Amino acid sequence: MIIGLDVGGTHTDAVLLNKTGIVKKTKVTTDSSDLFTTVLSALTCILKDSRPEKIERLVLSTTLTTNAVVQKKVDKVGIIVSAGPGIDPQFYRTDEYFYAVSGSMDHRGRERTPVNEKEIRQIGADLKTAGIKSIGIIGKFSPRNPAHELTIESILKNDFEKIFLGHTVSGNLNFPRRIATVHLNAAVFNMHKNFFDAVKKSLKEKGLHIPIQILKADGGTMNLESSMAFPGQAILSGPAASVIGALTYAPEKKDTIVLDIGGTTTDIALLAGKAPLLEPVGIKRGIYKSLIRSLKTRSIGIGGDSRVVIQNKEIKIGPERTGPAMCFGGSDPTPTDALVVLDIIKTENREASLRGIKTLADQLGETVRETAENIFEETCSVILNQAFKMIKQVNSKPVYTVHEFLEGYKIKPQRILLLGGPARDMKDIIEQVSGIDTQVVMNSDVANAIGAALARTTCEVTLSADTEQGIVSAPEENYSETINQSFTNRDAVEKARALLRKKAIQSGSKQENMEMEILENQSFNIVRRFSPRGKIFRIKIQVKPGLIKGYTLQPAKG
Repeated sequence: MIIGLDVGGTHTDAVLLNKTGIVKKTKVTTDSSDLFTTVLSALTCILKDSRPEKIERLVLSTTLTTNAVVQKKVDKVGIIVSAGPGIDPQFYRTDEYFYAVSGSMDHRGRERTPVNEKEIRQIGADLKTAGIKSIGIIGKFSPRNPAHELTIESILKNDFEKIFLGHTVSGNLNFPRRIATVHLNAAVFNMHKNFFDAVKKSLKEKGLHIPIQILKADGGTMNLESSMAFPGQAILSGPAASVIGALTYAPEKKDTIVLDIGGTTTDIALLAGKAPLLEPVGIKRGIYKSLIRSLKTRSIGIGGDSRVVIQNKEIKIGPERTGPAMCFGGSDPTPTDALVVLDIIKTENREASLRGIKTLADQLGETVRETAENIFEETCSVILNQAFKMIKQVNSKPVYTVHEFLEGYKIKPQRILLLGGPARDMKDIIEQVSGIDTQVVMNSDVANAIGAALARTTCEVTLSADTEQGIVSAPEENYSETINQSFTNRDAVEKARALLRKKAIQSGSKQENMEMEILENQSFNIVRRFSPRGKIFRIKIQVKPGLIKGYTLQPAKG
């Protein structure tokens, strides 16, 4: 059996699955100040009648780091950039503790100017004085030669709790995005570590000694220990879980809108057939354009517990959430209260919802029922408007899925899949307003946890070979080897495959779930004075996102 655990900002969902479906599911309130108790409560419930030794695997997804980035509640970190000639790296400044230092490599990884040790030590002292605990070090061409990053790290390694290096975080050469990627990883490290420690402690308390995986933004998983070196990968793992949770129910040959309607936010995603759309370069959150590969999703600040107010005689929903709905003890009216007033949701405290919606109705000069109906319709309309806005933006550019580039393809949705607690209550109005066949995913209230449980391990490798210099390397994997002039593109691909296979196994993958594909395969001739001197090969290869084998849920109809 396997466990899926989705730690959201409002609720934590957990499911226990066997080969044929759900054995048990639960939902508990998330206490971000006490994640140990939150996770332990969820595990205690679903394991009540099961023996720990029967559990083979646990996969986590979380929105904690996502919310922290969006709300700008991340740690201050130090960023040290070695750029050399070209665009001033200050254009890519992440925050106040940003230092552009001397020392540089050229595009092929050859040193042009050395690191200034005295300069680095002074920066280290300044950062320590400021109370900085985590730093990032990024060289412009470190994926070709990480020597300068490693030198700076060796100078500062005893002064900080955690140091992130550009060449280990991403093998891509996009310098501005690599700076942002390192910054994001460093900024969420402590939050991710607290989450990591709480999960480990909770599992130990329950006597569980099993592989632990965490869902990444691209819809794949990595083991929890590895995630400590790449905590930014957990950003958007919650929305990714929504997509994976919907895949089983998506039709093969129809484009689909996936709507995960939560208490605080609604996550929107698109499927071309059963293939999730991909953000091919990397996610953008706030001002940060990163190299963290992700599924293409959009989160909007509207959900069942969003605060409803009247502004200029118009209903405004969200993005604030001041607590639960009034019927559950909250202080402000919400869309959930509107559903209670309309008798769509049954609760013992209907009077509280009536009281809250009446304060709004009085401002509009309407009946309580009219206002509740308008809140309900406005909630659905806002969500759908954002979904169609996303489709328009996607169709204005080339469409990428996790499997392929679809040249000239336009997304034309013929199905909407709903997930989340309010999904069943909102199905009819969503279908009516959109005019699109709308279905509620089975066990929609815990679909994120199901998606996390069923996701397979993914990873990628970027390899470079230069036959003139006689070296093949993959700095992210701490790999380099000498080669001769006879080294070919086929050799490069085989090296990349071997490294990927090793990395996937270390990340927790099983051989039967290791479906590889080449993302990039480039060859360049090196010519000097009209004479060939060698070749350069660039290979990028991945284990594709998808569902693990052996566990099946109810398939899609139509």
